[in-house]
Amino acid sequence: MEIQHPFSLLDIERELNEEQKAIASVVRKFVNDRIKPNIAGWFESGEIPARELAKELGTIGLLGMHLTGYGCAGVDATSYGLACLELEAGDSGIRSLVSVQGSLAMFAIHAFGSETQKEEWLPPMARGDAIGCFGLSEADFGSNPSGMLTNAKQDGSDWIINGSKMWITNGTIADVAVIWAQSADGIRGFCVPTDTPGFKANLIKHKLSLRASVTAELVFTDMRVPDSTRLPGATSLRAPLLCLTEARYGIVFGTVGAARDCFEVALAYASTREQFDGPISRHQLTQSKFAEMATSLNTAMLLALHLGKIKDDHKIRTEQISMGKFNNARAALEIAREARSILGAAGITSEYSIFRHMANLESVLTYEGTHEIHTLIIGEALTGIAAFR
Repeated sequence: MEIQHPFSLLDIERELNEEQKAIASVVRKFVNDRIKPNIAGWFESGEIPARELAKELGTIGLLGMHLTGYGCAGVDATSYGLACLELEAGDSGIRSLVSVQGSLAMFAIHAFGSETQKEEWLPPMARGDAIGCFGLSEADFGSNPSGMLTNAKQDGSDWIINGSKMWITNGTIADVAVIWAQSADGIRGFCVPTDTPGFKANLIKHKLSLRASVTAELVFTDMRVPDSTRLPGATSLRAPLLCLTEARYGIVFGTVGAARDCFEVALAYASTREQFDGPISRHQLTQSKFAEMATSLNTAMLLALHLGKIKDDHKIRTEQISMGKFNNARAALEIAREARSILGAAGITSEYSIFRHMANLESVLTYEGTHEIHTLIIGEALTGIAAFR
């Protein structure tokens, strides 16, 4: 019995050029060879060889791959999106490692850093020899970063930073932290080596989601840094928000990868699991589930590719990326839940990837802007009225 690939229904590959197909194929092979055989164990233990993986990811050119110069691959936005899709088909935590490195830490330095900062950090980060993290969210200020309490006070030619950041991916393994703080002149960004006195990273444990990802609290206590660590191009809250928009774009594709893997696992299971003298895939209610999931999955993929084309034309708008995350994160979570139901009790075990994806997607739905925040961004774009307060 031949199983139909979910994207073949609409012949989606015709939307891709040969280079994009090749990049997706390379990342898919890496995920199949390196991630999928190990991810269940990493998820259960809550530990991941992040530094080792970063070097491997750097070797195949995935870190900061959409940036130009400084050892970065400089591929188009759609290719980067496809890489995120294939990575998240392995696990959301692996895509987060790449996304935080490239679309948050490296992008911030690339877009707002000095030439010295770019030369110092971007080449080793692209190789995976140095790891970055992005310190914006705080325990009490996530959706409203403008209220952050972390502060930077100028003291001669130095800055003294006090405060803390929460839910920071790569925090305990990072060599450099991009830190955002309130100053007398507004929010400023700093590119800080993590061996700076006064910097401390505490590993967050007991997570039930994104367990194959390093998450930390950052604490700054009278941390003195020279003005040379300040990102000169970052002069307001707009700078970190642009970084978030960059990272959200990768999620638009990444969630499709998690959903595709859930669909494929459920379809393969249903073709071999027999009840009532035949595979459960022959039953009408099961086929109804697959039809709904496949339609939602293809719609999400086409939306991602459409946004990729707009981004490649350098015309992407914030609300467009918000709509992509709004739709695709929700669709992926719904697909994961439906796919899990097809596997029954088997669907809650780590033998299959579905429940792990489902747990991860609960976090993806709320990070890089909660579902509610993206709802309001879309609402403001439609009505002209900001309803955040």
